[in-house]
Amino acid sequence: MNGRRPRTGHDWRLLKEACTALLPRLPELVDEHLRQLAEHSPVFGHVLPYDVHWHEAEEAMRIGIEAISAPRASPRRDLEYAEEAGRRRAQQGLPLDLVVHSYRNAGYLVWDSLLEGVAGKDPEKLAVLMRSATMVWSAVDAQAAVASDAYRATELELRRRTDEQLQALLDALLEGQTAPGLAARAAAGLDLPEHGPYAVVVLRVERRDGREAFHRQIQRPGFRFVWRMRTDCEVGVVALGADEGLDGLARLLDGRCPGPGGISPVVGGLAELGHARRLAELALRTCPPDATGIVRLDQRMPTALVVSQPELAGRLVTDVLGEVLTLEPADRAVLLETLEAWLACEGSAGRAAGRLYCHRNTVFNRLRRLEQLTSRSLARPRDLVEVALAVEAHRLSPG
Repeated sequence: MNGRRPRTGHDWRLLKEACTALLPRLPELVDEHLRQLAEHSPVFGHVLPYDVHWHEAEEAMRIGIEAISAPRASPRRDLEYAEEAGRRRAQQGLPLDLVVHSYRNAGYLVWDSLLEGVAGKDPEKLAVLMRSATMVWSAVDAQAAVASDAYRATELELRRRTDEQLQALLDALLEGQTAPGLAARAAAGLDLPEHGPYAVVVLRVERRDGREAFHRQIQRPGFRFVWRMRTDCEVGVVALGADEGLDGLARLLDGRCPGPGGISPVVGGLAELGHARRLAELALRTCPPDATGIVRLDQRMPTALVVSQPELAGRLVTDVLGEVLTLEPADRAVLLETLEAWLACEGSAGRAAGRLYCHRNTVFNRLRRLEQLTSRSLARPRDLVEVALAVEAHRLSPG
């Protein structure tokens, strides 16, 4: 049984007779239905214009009354209409619980009116009609279920479309587009301030080790993250609180992000995200291939200057380190490692020796040899800058 007809032909004829007699009273039922809905929640009146709501409720109740008394093989117009109504209510923004309540309320009104009509004319038929109760309420439940399913499916589709639109707005900002109102629309859709301190984080996505799901869940007062996946990197837009800055952001991301990554300087609003992204990408380019940390551009400016001009960087390496690079690989590696350690130790031969596990005189000897090979003196600031930048350029060069 499909639950839509009484068990006997006599029961069905009585239900059909009662439904047919009820149809002329439909306008007053709709009036009462909308009155009760308004008492239940003012949201109905805020979302649905009264005339539109009345017309749709009248059509739904008429189709529902006709459906419960229709022959078994008849098309389920009530379910078709419920599916359309569920999609429409989702698009209109009426909460789902109120949609279900509306079906329940209409069902009570129709059933009570059917009973009143039969009891007033022939009380003996009341018991016969009561046998139809399960079937009538099964129809109401089926309508509410179909409307709910359509509502949820439409809601998911609307959310997906909204997400895609918001992602497109964010991508446009990250690409540096400056269309009028673009930042304001993105701010409203993403619930972010249009103006205020922002930074951009760019992560390299070549290596994944299980931490990417975790870093997307980072939550801390003073920071708001919006992440976007791209082909070769992952971009995070970070809204910084009034009391937070890059120091706090770097500490928060340290060890939590699948580095390497770069952090841009602070910019003044969503409209500047394109500039911030380019600077964050530049910061990322200062990381060697085996790096795992997150670096800030404002702390890597000399290296950033080198990587931003690859042709000049290559010429600098050739001019300064040309003779060094002709040495045997092991010999070359020792000299460059010593120079990097000495630079990292701020020119202290003793500290560099401790790091390299050798005598400080060994450090001095290697540095003097580098000076001979490069024709530059590490005691002259200009020469030192050239050598330091050349080492950075060589360290970051492909291969």
